[in-house]
Amino acid sequence: MLGQEYSLHTDATEEDVREILDLVKNQLEAYAKSASTLPANKLAILTSLNMAGKYVKLKREFDTYKQMVGQTADLMKTKIDNTLEFK
Repeated sequence: MLGQEYSLHTDATEEDVREILDLVKNQLEAYAKSASTLPANKLAILTSLNMAGKYVKLKREFDTYKQMVGQTADLMKTKIDNTLEFK
């Protein structure tokens, strides 16, 4: 990445490692095109911050989704319970 070679030690599958590396590489390349004058270390930090921002946004969206699904499940359970009580 960015002309550097890194050794990785992970429990992740080879497929996961490839996907992660591709994601990071694509993000780095996208920033390198738009900010070609930045040194590699600053480019890496900018990319990391951008990816972290996307992660935080997705986490919030997922938490909201889980809450909505939980509320819907509770509502459905209540309706089912109420229906069964009338029989």
